Amino acid sequence: MPQAFKDLFSSLPSEEDWITASFRLYQGFWLSSRLFKGILTCQNHFQAHPSDILLVTSPKSGTTWLKAILFALLNRAKYSANSQRRHPLLTQNSHDLVPFLELNLYLGQENPDLTAIASPRLFATHMPYSLLPQSVRDSNCKLVYLCRNPKDTFVSMWHFANRMRPEEKGQIPIQEGLNKFCRGVSVCGPYWDHVLGYHKASLDMPEKVLFMMYEQMKVDPHVHVRRLADFLGCPFSKEELRDGTVEGILKMCSFDNMSALEVNKCGKLWTGAETKWFFRRGEVGDWVNYMSSEMGERIDGVMEEKLHGSGLKL
Repeated sequence: MPQAFKDLFSSLPSEEDWITASFRLYQGFWLSSRLFKGILTCQNHFQAHPSDILLVTSPKSGTTWLKAILFALLNRAKYSANSQRRHPLLTQNSHDLVPFLELNLYLGQENPDLTAIASPRLFATHMPYSLLPQSVRDSNCKLVYLCRNPKDTFVSMWHFANRMRPEEKGQIPIQEGLNKFCRGVSVCGPYWDHVLGYHKASLDMPEKVLFMMYEQMKVDPHVHVRRLADFLGCPFSKEELRDGTVEGILKMCSFDNMSALEVNKCGKLWTGAETKWFFRRGEVGDWVNYMSSEMGERIDGVMEEKLHGSGLKL
C-alpha cells in the first residue's frame, strides 16, 4: 500500500474487524485496509461508461446468485440454448466472471486494462453510494442494488468470517458478532446506512438505480428477472418468454445447480476463499437456526430506529 494510503488509513478511528485485522472508519463506513486501498484507487481512476452496469450489495446479501443471473441475462444471445458454446457459468465462478471494482480490478493496480471487457461492461461493488467514483454518479450507467433481510445477512456474514479466520484465532462467538453488527461495525457497514444510501438513490433516480429485495426474488424469481431485463434495456421478447429462456436462466443459476458444479465445490478465488464457502444455504429465514428470538428482536429494534421515516421496511 502506498505511504499516503498507509498514513491516511492509520489516522482514522479503528475497531477490531471480524477476521484478522482492523477496520478504519472512513466517511462514516468501516473499511479494511484492503478495501480502503481498492476504493480510493477506484475513486481516482475508474471511468464509467454510460452503458456500464454495476451490481451493488452489502456483503453477504445474495451477490453470488445475482452475479450469475445478470451474467446469464446479458449474455443470453451469445450462449443461447441453441449455441454450441459451453456456458462460462458452468466452468467459472460468478465472482470471476463479474469482477469487483475495488476487490479485483483496482486493488493491485491504478489503471487495470478494461479494454477486453465487452459492452455493456458488468461490474460488482460493495461500495456505499457516497463512496462511489464520481464518474459512476455523473454517468448514465445503471446500478442494481440487492438488499437482504439484516438477520439473514448477519448470520451469513458471521459464518463467512469464521471460515476466513485463521485456525489459531478460533471462531468469533455469535454474540460478539451481533454486538459489532448492531453497532454498525461490519464490512462497509453500518448495514443500514449502506442500504439507505441506495434506497434513497433509487427513489431519486429510478431510471438509474434499481432497488431489489432478495426475499422477493426468492418468492418470484421469474417476475424479478423480467424486471431486471426491462430495467437494463434488454427485455425478453415474446419468443423468449414462450421458449422458456427465463426458466433456463433461473435453472442454471439456481443454488442447487451452481453449488453442484465442480468449480464451485473445489475452486478458490483470488482472495484465497474457497468457492464452496459462497454456497452455504441461501435460504430465507435461516437466522432462526442460529439466533435466539431475543437476538433477532435486537436487530429488529436497531433497524426500526435506523430506518424510521425512510419508508423502507426490512
